Amino acid sequence: MKRAKRWYEEKLGLKPATETEVGAQYNLGGGTGFVLYPTPNAGKAPNTLLGFESTDLEADVAALKKKGVKFEEYDMPGLKTVNSIAKLGNTVGAWFKDSEGNILAIGNDLT
Repeated sequence: MKRAKRWYEEKLGLKPATETEVGAQYNLGGGTGFVLYPTPNAGKAPNTLLGFESTDLEADVAALKKKGVKFEEYDMPGLKTVNSIAKLGNTVGAWFKDSEGNILAIGNDLT
């Protein structure tokens, strides 16, 4: 938990709103948030577990890279990243892993 909470604070600028013996609650605004909690399943999901909306994806990716966030690069049918960003129809996105190996995304709708 210490490593994960430090990563979310240092890389994403997020601090827990509350903490209990169960985990740390993060509030992101607009009634959204997530709970960070210890589990033996951390980093095992092959899919995106948490997504963030961006109004300037290229700038946000660049800023996160400056903080040491390593983005996933994909080159497969239906999903190819260029400079860490993929275009999927009217949506652009980029994926990265937290300190525990969970897949996170940042993106926006181009419409």
